[in-house]
Amino acid sequence: MFQALRIRDFRLLWGGGMISALGSWLLVLAIPDHVLLVTGSLRDTGLTLAAEFLPVLMLGPVAGVVTDRWDRRRLMIAANLFRAGAVAVMLLGTAPGRYWVLYAALLAESAGGVLYGPAWQARTPAIVGTGTLLSSANSLNSLASGAVSLVGGPLGGILLTVCGVRWLICGDAISYLAAAVAVGLTSRPPATGSAGDRATGKQAGRQAMIRGVARDLADGWRVLRGQPVARALLPVTVIFLAANASLTAMLIPLGVERLGGSEHLGFVFSGLGVGYLLGAPALRALLDRAEPRTLLTATLAATAAGYFGLFTSTSVATALPAVVAVGMFGSMSLVIPQTAMQRVIPDAALGRISAVFLTGEAAATLIGAVAGPFLAQAEHLAGLAVIASVVTLAAAALTRLTVPRMPAAVAAPAQHGLAG
Repeated sequence: MFQALRIRDFRLLWGGGMISALGSWLLVLAIPDHVLLVTGSLRDTGLTLAAEFLPVLMLGPVAGVVTDRWDRRRLMIAANLFRAGAVAVMLLGTAPGRYWVLYAALLAESAGGVLYGPAWQARTPAIVGTGTLLSSANSLNSLASGAVSLVGGPLGGILLTVCGVRWLICGDAISYLAAAVAVGLTSRPPATGSAGDRATGKQAGRQAMIRGVARDLADGWRVLRGQPVARALLPVTVIFLAANASLTAMLIPLGVERLGGSEHLGFVFSGLGVGYLLGAPALRALLDRAEPRTLLTATLAATAAGYFGLFTSTSVATALPAVVAVGMFGSMSLVIPQTAMQRVIPDAALGRISAVFLTGEAAATLIGAVAGPFLAQAEHLAGLAVIASVVTLAAAALTRLTVPRMPAAVAAPAQHGLAG
């Protein structure tokens, strides 16, 4: 599983991402909990999640074009610096009467993430290749997510109580700055044909640039339509994440109303982290051996069972096994289609296709984040759990019926020219 860490550029990319993710996880509990305590509104709490995904929905496709036309390394550095500034603005939104600033800052932070996400997904296979090292890299990313959530959940809860939300905001801003430095230390990518397009775009007028963006969008859409695996995985991912978001928006109310208070939420997030940690070696072992369609069907079905168990629990003792299952199988259900897409889409179009997926995921997450609180108020948490579980099972069935068979791994050498 640690094979990809032999490549210097991936070590820097992975380490920087882990640092920024830890900073963000400190706020995963702090901001919604702060909003819930101040407003007492499930709707306002769910909207903190919705605010994070609205920019992805609006800007995602254009971000994919930018990723494929511009230097991905510089784009990632700029995105991290922008997110550091956006998070710092949150300090202005902690005073009474200024909570709208928190939503605005979340929107801005997410806008920076819109640019970072496709660039990161496209640059990873450019560094490690599309063979077994890609499985190692994606498994390590899942491992990092698990380690960060395992530490970040309870640490965020403790620091929120001891230090207050302002210190957590400062920590997140610093983590983005550190990630920008890490990306800056990676090797500069070699010049490609897209550099000529960039130069042409600078010399041409505004209308020519708009036409170029529209052309690139159309080309990316044709690539997606012509690739049956990616085309089938897109609706599966969207359906799964809509169900996931509806429940994620209700994690804070679950802890407060059913599991004994917000102080127990750290254990829930730690359980997710344990699940990610368990899922990482399972991914490394199975991604290159099992047929992706069968593997994804199984992990989605197991995730549905975990959802039902978690949101029908009435104590931390019964919730923890379920949340571990959600973390393990849910993380696998995200990495499997991501790896398949990275293997079948050409590098020149990977940024645009990644952005299409991220836009679809954002739309699903936004819908789920808004629908979850309203469904919970109408059907209670148990009713919401049944709905989300059934929807996730539908995604599993759709995977089995529509996703074509493909090899477990596509051998391709790593491009060590970027490895330093």
